[in-house]
Amino acid sequence: MRLQDKVYETYKTHVNSHLEENRIGAMTLKEAVENSPLNRGTLEKTVHIPKVFDEETAEQFKEIVQTGCRIFGKVIREYREHEDYRRLFPFSKELEELILLPAQYDSLLPIARLDIFYHEDTREFQFCEINTDGTAAMFRDVELRKALIYNPAHRAVEQAFELEPFELFDSWVKTFLSIYETYPKKKERPHVAMVDFLENATLQDFEEFERSFEKAGISCETCDITELEYKNGALYSPKGNRIDAIYRRAVTADIMANYDKVTDFLNAVREDAVFIAGSFATQIIHTKWLFYVLHLDRTKSFLTEEERAFVETHVPLTVEFSPEYITLEEVFARKNDFILKPMDAYASKGVYASGREYSQEDWEKTAADLYGKGYICQKYCEQYLTDNIDFAWGDGAWHPYINMPGLYAYNGEFTGILMRMACEENIIVAHENERTAAVFLVKGVKE
Repeated sequence: MRLQDKVYETYKTHVNSHLEENRIGAMTLKEAVENSPLNRGTLEKTVHIPKVFDEETAEQFKEIVQTGCRIFGKVIREYREHEDYRRLFPFSKELEELILLPAQYDSLLPIARLDIFYHEDTREFQFCEINTDGTAAMFRDVELRKALIYNPAHRAVEQAFELEPFELFDSWVKTFLSIYETYPKKKERPHVAMVDFLENATLQDFEEFERSFEKAGISCETCDITELEYKNGALYSPKGNRIDAIYRRAVTADIMANYDKVTDFLNAVREDAVFIAGSFATQIIHTKWLFYVLHLDRTKSFLTEEERAFVETHVPLTVEFSPEYITLEEVFARKNDFILKPMDAYASKGVYASGREYSQEDWEKTAADLYGKGYICQKYCEQYLTDNIDFAWGDGAWHPYINMPGLYAYNGEFTGILMRMACEENIIVAHENERTAAVFLVKGVKE
């Protein structure tokens, strides 16, 4: 039995043999989470058994990130260098102009999260999506780990195994500053701004990142991207501070939707008046259209044999949900084989689960309504299920939960995991059926 399986069985055995103790502990944990920074606007919920991976699995995650990011880097370079390749992507003229701005630094993909369907029993996996712009949710793991002090099963596991958390804040600051060092206009101590549309922002993340930047001796503030001011060749925050470097959390789709409201920010970027990570070239990887382009012969022409096999095995077939690519009749006839997603969205917005969740009549109506309206049609990937129990927000009974690890990649290197689950569902819908589990790496068995 693998070490991570032994840890899981230890959790499960303790819960079953100390059911009431764990139920009481879970209610205390629930109160702690509800009184924590995780309860701002939308409460982040969890399950009773956190997620533990062993070093063998972590090594595979490292390989997935390295191979994936190497391929993504090649795609970005090909897009920037060849007009015929650019025509394969559905970007507007305005967005293409931003993507093609000269590179400021030696990194093609500063930050990303690779969400995968990972089967722990077989070690097989397929990609769900790639997040670059606005990669978030690092803070969830921090607070959920704190709350585990009230979980009796977790305390028992900690006594038996060496558990180690992943660290996602100081490591990003170190990565950000190392990339900034390659910027020709770098300053010794830059003033950093983290920018987003603050009504959409994960402010808990920003507050923690501010602490990490300041711990590294770097001044930092969080700014609404619409309130930046560009004047006399410099970009200023609403507080009047000159900004030298930007950590961009505003997703490209939101920027393009509010194009006229972010003129100062865009002009500063165009004129290279400020360092920005990540650049708009990351949208090439963020768009869900990427999966379609990855399978084209044009992309395979510049990939190695190993990389082509990686794409064919792990990237689900994807097409635009329109007459040019697939017929409605095929989607009607194979309703359990497809999932429908918006071309460019995040946080599970507008995702329609596979036909498994619909009657034939409802699926046909839903599909017909979305046909030709900016959606993609993607092959449905089978989910991996593990039993878990939720005393705090659920019914306190064991249920199968689908698992989706999101692999954080800082400058192409695996750094940590966002672990999301959902009870007996076909998809995870953010802030609805979603549960986030704290994640640990098991290093060994205690003597």
